[in-house]
Amino acid sequence: MADPARHNSPMPLPTILSISSQVVYGHVGNAAIVPALHALGFEVLAIPTVLLAHHPGHGPPQGRVTPATEVAALVDGLEQVGALADARAALTGYLGLAQTAEVAADAVLRLRRLNPGALYLCDPVIGDNGKVYVREGVEDAIRERLLRLADIVTPNHFELERLSGQSVRTLAQALAAARYLLALGPKTVVVTSLEHDQLEAGEIATLVVTATAAWICITTRILKVPRGSGDLVAALLLGQILRGRTAVEALALAVSAVQVVLAASVGQPEMRLVDRLGDLAAPPALLVHAVGM
Repeated sequence: MADPARHNSPMPLPTILSISSQVVYGHVGNAAIVPALHALGFEVLAIPTVLLAHHPGHGPPQGRVTPATEVAALVDGLEQVGALADARAALTGYLGLAQTAEVAADAVLRLRRLNPGALYLCDPVIGDNGKVYVREGVEDAIRERLLRLADIVTPNHFELERLSGQSVRTLAQALAAARYLLALGPKTVVVTSLEHDQLEAGEIATLVVTATAAWICITTRILKVPRGSGDLVAALLLGQILRGRTAVEALALAVSAVQVVLAASVGQPEMRLVDRLGDLAAPPALLVHAVGM
């Protein structure tokens, strides 16, 4: 039951529920998502699926995986005080356990009962560069439970191939794989770190596909950058859509902001996110092109 005292408090800030990883050092998972959404003017209810000293790229981290029962208890606690009812959207990222997908799905369904207009963005964190780095069962749980609930799904190139079961080497293949995911339930598929046959050397693409149209944003690949850009682009994309931007406008703003952060982070052990928080809401303009379906 919601706390009656909340009705006498000032109007809450727009709020987003984020269920993802948490590190003490660096900016991956919620440690990227939360500051990015704060920069766009959102409050964040951040639930950690793991709590680690740092991401595993620095070596085996100290910390632990959050039990699914504990994640569920935290969602219960948010609903009991009325905080869940304030949320306008949910975002899920890295899941420590397959069972956590069911808890996340339940949280999304609860949120939609409280706020039928709430959006859900699923960042299906499975792996990258040809390598799966989640525990056994997590990939299947994302595919079978979360994709079907999502309004927006944001796989990288590798995750698009894994979730669609299709090889992606050309732009046409990327469009076909994205349409396969659309048929599972999402209204919008955003493919990050996309490589395809029409790109020049040193370029990377981000693709947005809906049931009726597709757009692509091509940028220079920035090398020797830290991890966390996928978490960052998912947060910024959702935040910009909630601020009233179209999917195309949100794509341009999110990708541009990530480029600004990555350019400042070359050669650094972690993203220089705090240095560039002021650039996240209104980054430089970036071109987006429509592509044939």
